Amino acid sequence: MSRTTLANRGLVHIHGPDAETLLQDVITCDLLSLEAGVARQGALLTPQGKIMFDFLVSRRGEDGFRFDVDHNVLGEFVKRMTMYKLRAKVFIEPEETASVTAVWDEETPQDSLSDERFPHDSNVRRLYDRAGDDTASPVDYDRLRIDNGVAEAGRDYEFGDAFPHDALMDLNRGVSFKKGCFVGQEVVSRMQHRGTARRRVMQVRAETDLPETGATVTAGSKSVGTLGTVVGDKALAILRTDRVASALDKDIAVQAGDVPVLVAFPEWTGLALAQEERESGSAAQ
Repeated sequence: MSRTTLANRGLVHIHGPDAETLLQDVITCDLLSLEAGVARQGALLTPQGKIMFDFLVSRRGEDGFRFDVDHNVLGEFVKRMTMYKLRAKVFIEPEETASVTAVWDEETPQDSLSDERFPHDSNVRRLYDRAGDDTASPVDYDRLRIDNGVAEAGRDYEFGDAFPHDALMDLNRGVSFKKGCFVGQEVVSRMQHRGTARRRVMQVRAETDLPETGATVTAGSKSVGTLGTVVGDKALAILRTDRVASALDKDIAVQAGDVPVLVAFPEWTGLALAQEERESGSAAQ
């Protein structure tokens, strides 16, 4: 049984007769297929397709949605969504005293939501407004995220610096390529259809403790990314997969700072450093 209160998260309630229509036209994920009891990753993008905010969104009541957001940018998220509201019958309300709890390795708690970023059989859940009775620490939760390849903006990449593909949102229903337009949709759809994503979340492992978050990951003399969340000898990092593949083909070591590392895609993604990608990576250099 493991649960921990996430003090770095906050909640926003967006509701009203026009809420679903407005949100469906603005954010990346599909709300029409979002079932009760599920927390789905999504993002609000810049017009250039970069992640301005990421979140978990779930249904609340008959015409409302709960947004689970990095607490540091909650106010900015409310402000931005208010700009999109215009005359729509929508109410945007930050929940100042709300709490967010992550739960795993236990029977499904009542009123919890399935965190769709994790493999289904891991049964990682979200609980809202049920703080207390923690049996694990936020570091334990970070380790869980690393083991499952689940990245978060503000911790594993900077807001405004990554595309949804970089954070694997094209593979966990965080982006819908069928629902039609949303902010930044043209750029993201082009990346999808042309297969031009070259940066991806990867798991990093070493035989000793890794450097701190922000340390440069290199392949030979070339930078391929930086470390995100680090717990001991494991980390997440968004890496240039073409450069990593090219280096591995040439038996060039990959390092985080001066520490040799092994890198791999999260198993659930089905991604691999295929020969075709290695050849295109070599040509691009």
